[in-house]
Amino acid sequence: MQETLVDPLSFGWYDSLWLRRYFEAKVVISRVAPARLAEFDAAMTVFKTDPAYEVKYVPGFLDEDLRASIKQAVTAIPRDKLEFHELEKFGRLVVHDWPPFTALQSEITGMVSELAGEPLEPCYNFLSLYARRGVCETHLDTPSAKWTFDICIDQSEPWPISFTSIIDWPETGEALVDQWQAVKEGRSGHAIRAMALEAGDALLFSGASQWHWREPIAPAKGRTFCDLLFFHYIPAGTSELVQPRNWARLFDVPELAAIKGIELAV
Repeated sequence: MQETLVDPLSFGWYDSLWLRRYFEAKVVISRVAPARLAEFDAAMTVFKTDPAYEVKYVPGFLDEDLRASIKQAVTAIPRDKLEFHELEKFGRLVVHDWPPFTALQSEITGMVSELAGEPLEPCYNFLSLYARRGVCETHLDTPSAKWTFDICIDQSEPWPISFTSIIDWPETGEALVDQWQAVKEGRSGHAIRAMALEAGDALLFSGASQWHWREPIAPAKGRTFCDLLFFHYIPAGTSELVQPRNWARLFDVPELAAIKGIELAV
């Protein structure tokens, strides 16, 4: 039986909100301030990725002492700090911007910038505790996660993550859906690469320009789990630009503030 495809614009998660506002902003600017469209397009190129970029693999990023320290920090997180809203769809608990992880993310910014090939600044991070129903649907990230440094803390078995090569951004909602369906059906023409991390390993990918996914986690003999840290980075100096709610002010196009839900897209 053919798999039923879900419109990615209905996800309400990562890619859909930001990209919908981006598409709508271009329509609004074209209508009310067409002379500003080239400026808007030029500004957004900072969130696109060099087509030559390839995922960087960092074996043994966490030495045993640091890995033990992170595992201890995970264990010490109070239950009331765990976020349950992604348990049903993705089979995971998450914790955003936990102080020890935020400190580590800041500390390694220089190293990650070298891997990315551009100066970066931290945007946000989260701990992802996948269990036996773990899965990650094919998606693009919002540009607030242009770069993701993905660290494996611990796992029952290696769990591959798959990426396309760097894509050209779709420019309409219809093009986004078409591209997503083509990737899902294996007819996109983009190179696909799967990588499996061992505990302590890390990798850097550009989720805003690479479709990526994880298939359902394979059952283990004992507890099935995968504990990951996601450190998200943006180009240095773009913390205002990456937020769609700021575009009306930054581009002096007040009509952009009237786009429905623009304040929600991050």
